[in-house]
Amino acid sequence: MLNNFLYRSYTPFLFSRSFSSTLFVKGISFSSTEETLTQAFSQYGQVLRVDVIMDKIRCRPKGIAYVTFSSKEEAGKALLELNGRLVDGRVVILDITKAGKHNPPDTKPKHAGGDS
Repeated sequence: MLNNFLYRSYTPFLFSRSFSSTLFVKGISFSSTEETLTQAFSQYGQVLRVDVIMDKIRCRPKGIAYVTFSSKEEAGKALLELNGRLVDGRVVILDITKAGKHNPPDTKPKHAGGDS
């Protein structure tokens, strides 16, 4: 029963309708840059954008990034091929993002709470 639950809970993520061409990447090296990540991911398709999330206090990457491909198929190929592999000397974990979920770093998130 548990095996059936695990299979059903994981499978829809790969074939979800809301799957976008953007991948969430965690575990990147603190020395990773947009250029090095673009180079690593471009062998799986055309990389349109790389957003390395920076720690503003330490002035270095937080260890996460978003990589946007030109198509969902290219993002899916990179997900299958690079997940758990070395990029810039560190093992990276990839995950899909839902369409419209990723806010570029230069935009502020909308405030969801009420005025107090």
